[in-house]
Amino acid sequence: MLRRLVAALLSGVALSLAFEPVAAPYVIPPAVAGFLLSVRGLRARRAWLPGLAFGVGFYFVHIWWMRAVATAAWVALASVEALFYALLGSVVAALMTRRAWPLWCAAAWTSMEVWRSQWPFSGMPWGRLAFGVVDTPAQDALPYVGMVGLSLLLALAGSVTAWLAVAERRRGPALALAGVVLLLLAPAVRPYHLAQSGTATVAAVQGNVPGPGNDVLFDVRGLVANHANATVDLAARIAAGEEPRPDLVVWPENSTATDPLGDPYTREQIDRAVAAVGVPVLVGGIVDDGPKHVLNQGIVFTPDGATSERYTKRHPVPYGEYIPFRGLIDGQFGQLRAIPRDMRAGDRRTPLTIGRLSVADAICFDVAYDDVARDQMTRGAQLMTVQTSNATFVFTDQLDQQFAITRLRALETGRWVVVASTNGISGVIDPSGRVVQSADKRTTAVLVQQVGLMSGVTPGTRWGLWVGRACLLLTAVGLLRVLLAYRRTLTGRAVVRPEPDDEGTRT
Repeated sequence: MLRRLVAALLSGVALSLAFEPVAAPYVIPPAVAGFLLSVRGLRARRAWLPGLAFGVGFYFVHIWWMRAVATAAWVALASVEALFYALLGSVVAALMTRRAWPLWCAAAWTSMEVWRSQWPFSGMPWGRLAFGVVDTPAQDALPYVGMVGLSLLLALAGSVTAWLAVAERRRGPALALAGVVLLLLAPAVRPYHLAQSGTATVAAVQGNVPGPGNDVLFDVRGLVANHANATVDLAARIAAGEEPRPDLVVWPENSTATDPLGDPYTREQIDRAVAAVGVPVLVGGIVDDGPKHVLNQGIVFTPDGATSERYTKRHPVPYGEYIPFRGLIDGQFGQLRAIPRDMRAGDRRTPLTIGRLSVADAICFDVAYDDVARDQMTRGAQLMTVQTSNATFVFTDQLDQQFAITRLRALETGRWVVVASTNGISGVIDPSGRVVQSADKRTTAVLVQQVGLMSGVTPGTRWGLWVGRACLLLTAVGLLRVLLAYRRTLTGRAVVRPEPDDEGTRT
């Protein structure tokens, strides 16, 4: 068991290297194989131990950046996520007793990712296998199969690698592995492209955060003034003929860290910027929602003063933006004091209508959740904007991990994506995942780019939800077959009690 635990722990650490800052995606199949081999041959009631060791090795390293919030938050979140891998260890140990176990195990891994990306609370998608393939040929599979489908293929590559390692006859698993690799790489030969219905010019404003750079509350007036001044400077360059007039200007999340509709100074700065540039500005602001709640919104301010179009963040971060079970927890304990009101989740599923544009919006961590992009893309979004702050993590690798996820989301949806951040990373990404423009961290910058307006929906976006449901069903069927086989085994081992003969003795 000690050897198994060490192997599982090292396999988990190896998987973390697939993501930023190392970004070595080719470790994914062997890392998954190491996980499976560490539980192979164990009973389910013991296999959770190597599974937990794998989860600890992976997640504690993968979200090391969470220490920027608090060490306790890092330990708590990484521990919860590690428990999913512990449960997965028991599940795959049971499934590995069946024929075609590489397929069952790949479905179980994908089911676990789907589950933990949605629960508890709003889930935590960070660390999905599909998020680790940026800048590899495998990324081109995303428009065809989506994030869930790509995770399934990567998990299958890992499980077939484990099969190859233990098989007495190598021909079968070698052919199976070659087939999976072909499925992963074939889309790169014929990348999927949506039809372009037009073009638009979009500007992303990175105003920079005053003070140390990692606290948007350090100088809230200076923060909104930075973004307003950068927009006014853009207007001056447009008037001088140095830049084209954009159709839309995007400010980041927390570009107004106070309610832009209730604070006179903040509204004055926004109106000044909108009047200068003369086009709609999508502003990120924290909006009051009664005495106990706030909303994290992207609000469209137009030159005529209207603010009717809004997107509200759908996946607020537990213990970062709201406190679950607040009535049972001391809200004045430690850093929880910084969350006096809970952030309420939004439910908008339609894109924003901004002039002639139909724009899908996502706020910060929203970009990692499949439902945010899928719901808006299937309802006619032509391009996507991501408003993010990330100032808390500006000195960590979280920025690079989120930007990689955003690039993959552009590929999956087949859309141009415009990212506006307070002080990094802002950028413009084309539908192939290529970064067309980006701004340096902790600087003031305005990115102006002509982007394509796309029509249609990629197969990966449309059917990704059903791939996840199919994996959940397949995993349930596999476990049911294991349970039925176990019951038959118990029945076969049952001993019939001897009956007494006529003389009362045992026969």
